Formats: sequence, structure tokens, C-alpha cells
Amino acid sequence: MQSTHHNKTAWLYLLPAIVVLIAVGVVPIAFVIFYSLHDTFGGNVFIWAGGQWYAQVLSSAEFYQSVLRSLGFALLVLSVQIPLGIFIALRMPKSGLLTTIIIVLLSIPMLTPVIVVGYLWKAMVQPGTGLLYQSLYSVGITLDMNSTLWTWSVLLLMDTWHWTGLVVLLCYARLRAIPNAYYQAAAIDSAGAWAVFRYIQLPRLKLVLAIAVLLRFMDSFTLYTEPYVISRGGPGVSTTFLSHELVQTGLVQFDLGKAGAMAVIYFLIVIFISAAFYRLVMPKREVLALQSKGIA
Repeated sequence: MQSTHHNKTAWLYLLPAIVVLIAVGVVPIAFVIFYSLHDTFGGNVFIWAGGQWYAQVLSSAEFYQSVLRSLGFALLVLSVQIPLGIFIALRMPKSGLLTTIIIVLLSIPMLTPVIVVGYLWKAMVQPGTGLLYQSLYSVGITLDMNSTLWTWSVLLLMDTWHWTGLVVLLCYARLRAIPNAYYQAAAIDSAGAWAVFRYIQLPRLKLVLAIAVLLRFMDSFTLYTEPYVISRGGPGVSTTFLSHELVQTGLVQFDLGKAGAMAVIYFLIVIFISAAFYRLVMPKREVLALQSKGIA
């Protein structure tokens, strides 16, 4: 009887969060699915279209090209930010004033609004006046934002500045939770730095790395504001990601049916790849253990 009472109390505390989740998550997705299955000519008149919009999106070469660009940028971000975040976290002091200063400096970019980040880096790469442009020019390098390579490099550098701190803080917190007894045992066995990292630190970083990979993948794969502000999808369509295609279709062309179908497919791609990443990073036995606790 007491257990039943505790369960009811727990659900009562969860009720506000559930209501908010339904309001901001389930209801909008339901509307998007509704739009994806109908055609509209304005005046709230909807005509059943079935899978017409899905077929049109899935047969579009531009859709697949934008998916590949988004996926390529997300993988590039992960390949840089995850190793860099681990490297910085391993070399941060365990405590003290310097650690506090580093944590504050790493947190500032993450707290900066994305629109501000976009315009900040747009100003930095302005020919003749931008700080980054002038810094490279002073060593004989010309930053040409009409070059696909330079544009992708700037976007990668911007995103790395903006979000690497998240990976660092997650890894640093987990590293500080490792008992000193493990390091003492490694010292007794004369284990080197690589052995300590491989057999002591890395296994205990897997969960936070899974979280970091999922967060960074979902954010970089759905990136919109910063690339749009900096490059407007150019040069050409080299930085026109899937998010740009979606906004262009839904808000500019006002093609709600096609945009709805694209949004649903976009959502399914994110869910599928995130689940695959999670299963890849987390060992099966740990996933089962988390599922038994109602976490995974």
C-alpha cells in the first residue's frame, strides 16, 4: 500500500513536466504529421494527400544532397570536438583558481545565443576589417569566404569554439569522480599514461561520451542559424544543410505539405542515427543495466 502511495506521489510530481512535454513536443509533431499528409490552399482547407509529399521528398536529389552535407558536417564536428574535449579535460588541473577560470571561459561560448555567435563570426571573417581575416592575412593567408573549403573551415571553427566546452565539462566531471585508488594501483603496476587512459579513464568516460556524442550530433546535424548568418548557404549550395532546405520549403515557399513530410523524415533520421550512436558507444550489457533501471 505504501509503495502504491509513493508511486502516485511520484507521478503527481512528474505531471507538470509531462504536460509541458506534451504541449511543446507531442502536439507540434502531431500537427507536422497532419500537414505532411494533406495539401492546403489557404483558408484552413486541407485536402488528403496521403504519402504524396513523402514520395516527392524522397525522390528529390536536392534532399539527399542536403542530408549528406548535414551528415558530413555533423561527423566532422564529432571527429574534432570529442577528441579535443577529452584532451583538454585530461590536462585540466584537478582543483584551484585556474580550474575555476578555465570552466568559466569554457562556459561563456555555450551561454552565447546562436544568433549572436553567427553575427560575431560573420564580423570576424569580414574582408579587410574582420579579426580572423586580418590575423590570417598578417601571416600571408587570405581567407576567402567564396571558397567551399574556407567556408566549411570557418563553420567548423565556429562550432568548435561554441560547443567544445560541453564535451570538456562532461569529461572533466566524470574524470574527477574516479577514485584515487585506481591511479595508485596503476602507479604500483608502473602503468604508463596511455595504459591509465585506456583501462581506467576511458571505460568510465563511456557514458558521458555517449551523452556528448548524442548532444553534439543532434545539434550539429540540425544546425541552421549560424551557417545561414555567415554564408547564407553558400558558396553555391555548399553549406545549404537540410535545415535550410526545410526552412526554405516551409517558410519561404509556404509549401506546408512538403515541409511537413521533410520535417518528419528529418526527425526520423535524427532518432535513428542517435539510437545507432548510443548502441555503438554503450556496451550491450550496460544498455541492459540502464534499461533495467528505467534509464535507457
